[in-house]
Amino acid sequence: MKRTKRTEPGRRPDRRTVLAAVTGAAAVLTLDTVTFASTGDGPEGRTVTRKVSGRLPAGAPDYVYLPVDVPPGVREIAVSYAYDRPAVPAGTQGNACDIGIFDERGTALGGAGFRGWSGGARTEFAISAERATPGYLAGPVRPGTWHVVLGPYTVAPQGLAYEVTVTLRYGQTGATPRPVYPPQRARGRGRGWYRGDNHLHSVHSDGKRTPAEIAAAARAAGLDWITTTEHNTTSAHGAWEGLWDDDLLILTGEEVTTRNGHMVALGTDPGVFIDWRYRARDAAFGRFARAVHRAGGLVVPAHPYGTCVGCNWKFGYEDADAVEVWNGPFTPDDEMAVATWDAMLVASVRHGDRRWLPAMGNSDAHREPQVVGLPQTVVRADGLTREALLAGIRAGRSWIAESSAVGLSFTATGARGEHADIGDRLPADRNTPVTLRLDVSGIPEGCTATFVTDQGRLYETPLPASGRGTAEWHTTPSYAAYVRAEVRRRAPSGSELPGPMVAMTNPVFLGAQA
Repeated sequence: MKRTKRTEPGRRPDRRTVLAAVTGAAAVLTLDTVTFASTGDGPEGRTVTRKVSGRLPAGAPDYVYLPVDVPPGVREIAVSYAYDRPAVPAGTQGNACDIGIFDERGTALGGAGFRGWSGGARTEFAISAERATPGYLAGPVRPGTWHVVLGPYTVAPQGLAYEVTVTLRYGQTGATPRPVYPPQRARGRGRGWYRGDNHLHSVHSDGKRTPAEIAAAARAAGLDWITTTEHNTTSAHGAWEGLWDDDLLILTGEEVTTRNGHMVALGTDPGVFIDWRYRARDAAFGRFARAVHRAGGLVVPAHPYGTCVGCNWKFGYEDADAVEVWNGPFTPDDEMAVATWDAMLVASVRHGDRRWLPAMGNSDAHREPQVVGLPQTVVRADGLTREALLAGIRAGRSWIAESSAVGLSFTATGARGEHADIGDRLPADRNTPVTLRLDVSGIPEGCTATFVTDQGRLYETPLPASGRGTAEWHTTPSYAAYVRAEVRRRAPSGSELPGPMVAMTNPVFLGAQA
């Protein structure tokens, strides 16, 4: 691999070392260190810049680290980068390269050195004690070896030529503002159903909306709560001051964006960073799922059949607390996610497993015209608090709707008046008659209600054009181990798939627990 640099001299690995890093088991490559003189370069107000250029081959490692020796007296570090985008044959991935940085505390997986990530959303960033570019964490620029990290997401057959510019600005270090995090409870309405969108992006990663614009959109969408989930960074956790109130709860989280799928770390403690630098083959996911749980959050695989590179979920579901089966407007990849989730429900009842994986839906909205709250997860909780909402999601006491205009109730009733709601179990005898009842309101004209069981779609009926209606079906626990409800639009002419989803529930389980 040919690499050229314009920097002060440093040790240069030989060709054998470089190729071993690229083609061997290691997932990272470390370049030569960028050095700045420790004396003479640092008078107050002085700015010093170094540039590094090189080329990464096709098949480059996931992460390329550029060490930067930062001397004392630096007030701000600024980084910019560029890379080429050569034409590629049809069906071949071109160049795409992300960027971030770790400070003098190091690059250890899950370590304390993380200072920011912007993926491919920005070509430059700056960090000082007083402030940082969105996606990055403000704090002192302490002396030591920092690491700019490049993430060559895809590399063209011709390779990827890059240039990184590092600028140090010397001067007196200012004070770092103490982050103001959102409260973890709001007034709410006591025990009831609360609507939330738990996968959202702002200017702190690759979104275009500001936190203020997201909060306004959430209120317009009739939401009670949202979760901020930027790609691979926690910088937005302290960006919501003044945007919450008694009836809008804002939780913190992260979209952990790996090369083998994305995971929403939902409702984690403010300021807690979850690392993303691993693949399924590295057997590291369980460690970071446990880190999410230690931080009080939920592990939610996101858009498991997403069509973007690296979006397909390949870590399995053993460590998950819920799964995002509906992401944005309902599409065929959501259809696949629902089918996979339903198969997991069947497996859970077949094996008598007490644990089953609830479904949820989120907008993943980044910018206009993507709609915040399309879809939204409606959770039965004891109050509008982080603890109560996450408990409701974990228990599956929830359903998904395309908007707050849609109302829904789904219950199971036994012969002697026994009652179970969404996510609950009706512990009736095997041959006891059970009535499933779905009540809906605010749905579009031309919708159909379907009851789905472990045998498949066993009951379907059209709903009134008025948008309000009821569907009932009678069964027994021996015939249906669980029942869940779907409300869908009419399928497009000629389509082999059902119509787009308007609302769907988690299941009600029937019969005694095996």
